[in-house]
Order: sequence, then structure tokens, then C-alpha cells
Amino acid sequence: MAESRQILFVQGGGAGTYDAWDDKLVDSLRRELGEGYEVRYPRMPDEDDPSPARWAPALRREMADLADGAVVVGHSVGGTILVHTLAQRPPVAGLAAIVLVAAPFVGRGGWPADEFELPADLGARLPRGARVHVFHGLADEVAPPSHADLYARAIPRAQVHRLPGRDHQLNDDLSEVAEAIGSDGSSVPAPARTIT
Repeated sequence: MAESRQILFVQGGGAGTYDAWDDKLVDSLRRELGEGYEVRYPRMPDEDDPSPARWAPALRREMADLADGAVVVGHSVGGTILVHTLAQRPPVAGLAAIVLVAAPFVGRGGWPADEFELPADLGARLPRGARVHVFHGLADEVAPPSHADLYARAIPRAQVHRLPGRDHQLNDDLSEVAEAIGSDGSSVPAPARTIT
């Protein structure tokens, strides 16, 4: 029997997000991926006040348990903290893909940085060989859709997926995310391109 492909889903921040918001995203992802995938959904510490200082150690513990070929998915500020953590210290396991969903860009041109700022050479610091997908709803009123463009500049190999009519939660539909994960059987990064 083949092993399941591991997916680590990192929740967004805010009071009640784990149980009342992002659980719907995880349910959608599990349903769309089907059998053959193990979607892990750990509760992040102090979800109502997310910070790299508190979340990075928890993320590193979770990533230490991943096998080669795993995929990491981060929603909203969870995605921002995820790439910040990966840029500081990549996991031992080779990641197949990094997926950001409605992630605000923190730094020049994006949100101001109180505690952290994404490095200018973010793309060069991320694990080599991992494909990078950036999904953003064009009706997102929390993190402006222009933040996807900031990620595209900071991570030249990223594939940007702009989804018309979708909100910050992508209308609780991660079918496009599941499709991207399912098509990422290779660990060779694709050239940067924009998908609209």
C-alpha cells in the first residue's frame, strides 16, 4: 500500500479562526484531494494574536515530522508566517510545494511590519526544488489582491493564481489549490508564470 502524501495546512490568525473559519478550508481541501493525502491541521498558539515568535517554533516542530515530498499550505497570516519561517530555516525534508492562500505581504509595498518583514530575497531563501503557488481571491477585502503581485516579485518562480469573485476564504472552496497540489508530482520548480 502506498504512503499518503502529507499536506501541512497552517491556519490564519484571529479569534476562533481554527474552529469557525479555516476548518472549512481544510474540509474543502480534504474533499477535493481525496484518498492518498494526509492533511494535517495543527492548532497554532495564540491564534488571536499571531506572531512569528510564537508560531515559528510550532511550525518547525510540525515540519520536522514531514517526509520528503510534503506540501505546506498557509492561509492568510499563517501563510505569511510560514514563508517567513521557511526563509529563516528550511525544514530537513524536501518540500514538493509551498502554497500561499490569501496571504498578506508584509514589507515594502504591503502591510507594515511590527514584528517581522519578509526579506527582499525571499525567493532565494525558500527551499530549492519546491514549487510555489500563490492563490488570491480578487474580491478579498482583508488582504488586498495586489499582495499576490508583491509575492510574485519576491518569489520569481511563483505561480500566481488570481481567482475572480473569491473572497479572503476563497469562498471556502480550495478546488484550485487541490488541483495545483495534485499536479505537483515533481520537485523541479517550474518557471514563474501568472495564471488569471
